[in-house]
Amino acid sequence: MTRIRLSSTLAAVEAETSGPAAGLDGLAEVRRLVEDVADPLVKDELRGGVEHNRGLLLSNAGLIEDAIRLFDSALEHYEHRLSTGEPSLPLFELIVKSLWSRGTAHTRLGSIGQARHDLTRALTLATEHGLPGRAADADFALGLLEMRIGDIPAALRRFEASERAYRAQGLDVPVLLGLHRGQALMDAGLADEAGTQLDNVLTVLRAEGGVARYLGNVELYRAVAAYMTGDLDLARTMASSARQRMRRWGCQTCVTNATLIGLRVDAAVALRSGRVPRSVTRRALDFADELPVPRLAEQAALARMLAARLEIRRGDVAAAADILDRVPRPGKLTPIDYRMLRRLCRAELAIARGQRAVALAEIRAGLTDLDHVRDRMGGLELLSGTALHGRELAGLAVQLVLERGNARRLFSWLERTRAQTYRYEPLTHVDNPELAERIAEVRSLTQSIHQAEHDGHSTAALRARRAERLREANRLGWHTGRWGSPRPVAALPEVMARLGDRALVSFASSEDSLVAVVVVGSEVRLARLGSAEQAAESARMLNADLNALAPDHLPEPLVRVMSVSARKQADRLDAQLIQPLAELIGERELVVVPTGALYAVPWGVLPTLHGRPTVVAPSATAWLAADRAEAGSTGRTVLVRGPGLPAAVGEIDKLGAHYATAALMSGENASVAAVLEALDGAEIAHLAAHGVHEPENALFSRLELSDGPVYAHEMAGLAHPPRQVVLAACELALNRIRPGDEPLGFASALLASGSRMVVAPLSRVGDQACAAAMDDYHRSLAAGARPAVALADAIAVDPLRRPFVCLGSG
Repeated sequence: MTRIRLSSTLAAVEAETSGPAAGLDGLAEVRRLVEDVADPLVKDELRGGVEHNRGLLLSNAGLIEDAIRLFDSALEHYEHRLSTGEPSLPLFELIVKSLWSRGTAHTRLGSIGQARHDLTRALTLATEHGLPGRAADADFALGLLEMRIGDIPAALRRFEASERAYRAQGLDVPVLLGLHRGQALMDAGLADEAGTQLDNVLTVLRAEGGVARYLGNVELYRAVAAYMTGDLDLARTMASSARQRMRRWGCQTCVTNATLIGLRVDAAVALRSGRVPRSVTRRALDFADELPVPRLAEQAALARMLAARLEIRRGDVAAAADILDRVPRPGKLTPIDYRMLRRLCRAELAIARGQRAVALAEIRAGLTDLDHVRDRMGGLELLSGTALHGRELAGLAVQLVLERGNARRLFSWLERTRAQTYRYEPLTHVDNPELAERIAEVRSLTQSIHQAEHDGHSTAALRARRAERLREANRLGWHTGRWGSPRPVAALPEVMARLGDRALVSFASSEDSLVAVVVVGSEVRLARLGSAEQAAESARMLNADLNALAPDHLPEPLVRVMSVSARKQADRLDAQLIQPLAELIGERELVVVPTGALYAVPWGVLPTLHGRPTVVAPSATAWLAADRAEAGSTGRTVLVRGPGLPAAVGEIDKLGAHYATAALMSGENASVAAVLEALDGAEIAHLAAHGVHEPENALFSRLELSDGPVYAHEMAGLAHPPRQVVLAACELALNRIRPGDEPLGFASALLASGSRMVVAPLSRVGDQACAAAMDDYHRSLAAGARPAVALADAIAVDPLRRPFVCLGSG
């Protein structure tokens, strides 16, 4: 037995130092020794151990299917041992380890059902037999499975549970848990949080003298997160460090990816400054020429496209054209970021040649490519890097059209670039586990292919398997993501017909030029409104003043000072944004489509708009869809009070008195499950609860209920979201402006998921002011007023302390 254990250890060492083949040779010797063991029960257990170790070596070599067969064999030996003798704790631990290994292998292979079965069984057995460390391992692996199939909230919950379990047992938290949590956060678009997470991992690794390849991997992801958030100095530093570590480790793909991040940073800096040294272009081209193809052909092409953009900016159009000629046309499986960057290069080249129509055609084709990706991914799942190229294309289109001053054409292009996430029909809940599993397998296999390419392993089997699963999904009627088919972009005549006596004002900016397209009746006018940055600064200062003015019991002198300052900023915004449009819009009710920082403007605070019904929408397309929605039969009213609220804000009993019937939920009755059930199919949902606006991702904004947070993604999953939602005690009308000028926040996530209207504050609101405003609002609403009218009247009583907005359709 001693010889067998020593030989097994030696085989593992040989695998680490000399490669998997040497380790497998060593295990072959161990197998021969095992056959000499007399006790059949012990022999079964030892055979299982050898097969398990062989499976690990094959898995590390990228031979996943062969590894799974060996894990199958190991588990057969263990099960046979279990059935013929008295079970022992060490035997259960061996079974859990093999289930964990096989489940992890199935995850990499894209076999989601088998992976979940193995890992769940491993978790159950580990829990039942007092193996908390192994249970934490299984929870961690289940988190990786959830991340692989795109359920980021579930993955993050698993990671958190496994970390708590490790710490509760006094065990070291695996460094890879922190790395994968960072990956999950970036997949969710939470680049800032990902950066913080990865910084923590780096601190621990450096303090412990961590393995170079782990440090390099974490630094590589940290560079990506920094690039996503625009911290180019940090991105460059991290990419450089990762490149050095990966070079010492010998991972050529890792070195290439780190070098490419550094090049992207240098190109971004040069393009922003307008000073493009030839040396940057030369470096990009030399890098591309040195890469081995076809394995790293994509990275080489991306580097050449960076060089082409730089040459265009330098004015060497012929050189840029020659470089682009060497960039291959994208294939069916080419990533979207490659496609978008190529379109951007071609559009910029056409502009440099004076071919404006050609440039717009390239932009239109690029945005169509992006639409196809959204149609598959569900809109909100697009990676930030992909959306970055979409934003640059859209900005280029607006710039070109603005130069001609054609208001109608600008309206169309603004809708084409803005109406993205909000164009999708919300899907009613479809319970189709088979289809859901096929879609999850396709997503998992796609990631497995990328991982295999990164590791230099063959992808033929994985691609064949993905194609098979994709065909099955198509036969089952594949709808990816949370949304259905896209609505067409709103045409101007449709918008005019629906507006009636109302006016629509769609703001846009190009560089520092702010404009508005105004639609009134059959007329479309373009108004130039000065500096976009000036308007943005006034909006920020107004928000700051309103936040300072919010508390209920401020000293009167401070109230006077802050009120004067707030009115000054409101007057400035009014003078820049609304008064120049006064002759066009008259006294009409307004539909406002903001841009950038203007999404933070509480429009009812502006003097010209006091008491005027105003609806804010992310696009004319989104407004049109919400306004056209048929009014259903009068549904129930649900009034919810979360924990820890001041008495005034939480007075849902008083609000309930305005309605003949209303469901009142507070205390333990206001649990996540109970509230979600009540909201499904409701007409009006008033949610008085502390909320957290997540600036990085709409679906992770949340409201606190009695047993924990309810996330926007959970409300978005309702079969019939409430038609009208009031978010009373928080700033969840706030948005993060995504590439493409898309506002995303808790409120806008509800709009994208089927709610027709959301009322919420854009700044802090005092407890008493909030309670009074909500009382006025619900009294008018219950009396039959339209929501936008009821809100305008409520705001007009005290505009500076009631910065609510009506989002969607009023």
